[in-house]
Amino acid sequence: MVKIGVLLSGCGVYDGSEIHEAVITLLALDRAGAEILCMAPDMEQLDVVNHLTGQQMKEKRNVLVESARIARGNIKNIRDVKFSDIDGLIIPGGYGAAKNLSNFALRGKDAEVHPDVIRLINDMVNAGKPVGAICIAPATLVKALNNLNPEVTIGNDPATAEIIESMGGRHHIASVEDIHVDFSNKLVTTPAYMLGPSISDVAKGIEKLVTKVLQLAVS
Repeated sequence: MVKIGVLLSGCGVYDGSEIHEAVITLLALDRAGAEILCMAPDMEQLDVVNHLTGQQMKEKRNVLVESARIARGNIKNIRDVKFSDIDGLIIPGGYGAAKNLSNFALRGKDAEVHPDVIRLINDMVNAGKPVGAICIAPATLVKALNNLNPEVTIGNDPATAEIIESMGGRHHIASVEDIHVDFSNKLVTTPAYMLGPSISDVAKGIEKLVTKVLQLAVS
């Protein structure tokens, strides 16, 4: 059975993993018969956002603890996950991918990636194992792999695409239901809620991404 890691970054679009994107990913993997290993870094979130008002809250939350909400408690600290444990990796979007897995949301092209995230991504690619990234997560993927000039899509936002290319990536325009595949590095990306607008639209691209990651994992 193919085993796919799902790298979460909290719980909620504004400060963690985008819940729709994460759940669609988990559902598509389960329907395909894949074994799933959820993971997240054990760290304090950059911030906590009230998802009703959009305002920052004066409290602290832990990325691993919040991600466990999506994983129903079945989750590992990414520190304890090695590339040899999984056959592929998928990173849902949400601001957590650009606030917690990296600080791209704050620093743009000068972003830094969490040490265990950059380790696992590079080890996966060096081992020839596929990595999928959804929504804004491709920005963190590019920063982690900028020496490889990775090809990705985040949709069609010119400003974000320009930053991605300034970090060493190559951006390709895509619609919400499409994916882009960097065959040389085995990277699969889709815009999801970078474009939206609806959960059914987003699901089309994510389901294609999951299918392609699974194909690359056994090829």
